[in-house]
Amino acid sequence: MALILFNKPFNVLCQFTPEPNGPERQTLKDYIDVPGVYPAGRLDTDSEGLLLLTDDGRLQARIADPRFKMPKTYLAQVEGEPDEAALDALRRGVTLKDGRTLPAEVERIDDPALWPRDPPVRFRKTVADCWISLTIREGKNRQVRRMTAAVGHPTLRLVRWAIGEWTLEGVQPGEWREVG
Repeated sequence: MALILFNKPFNVLCQFTPEPNGPERQTLKDYIDVPGVYPAGRLDTDSEGLLLLTDDGRLQARIADPRFKMPKTYLAQVEGEPDEAALDALRRGVTLKDGRTLPAEVERIDDPALWPRDPPVRFRKTVADCWISLTIREGKNRQVRRMTAAVGHPTLRLVRWAIGEWTLEGVQPGEWREVG
């Protein structure tokens, strides 16, 4: 069984084939040359961070299927500085167009020591920002971005740091490693 931890860079498609008639973008094929592995879940093109790939269908389902409620931890740079009421709303779950989210674990954190993003997040002197750590156990489309926007703090940069017990520790953007 192969299990690969990949640090997906910003603007890379989370699939091995390019989108037909879509903009020219890098895909997983540009980084990973291991036959028979497939992503366990997705990560949006404009998000960065941990993507797990495996050749084991049961493991892929356990990681990706919301029924198993595997925790996924994101580091999110958000616009503004959320107060306790905004963080508590995320902790209770927020209502989105496709239903209510499960409660999230969330806290403000110091700026993490991450790699620079290319292109960088647009800096605005007049608008403060801060970082939060947010752990969810489901995977609605663009869920973290929609949750932070719902409490008035749109996400500027989103990095998935962990899925279950697996983290990005020691894996640079565009790099991958196989784990046992």
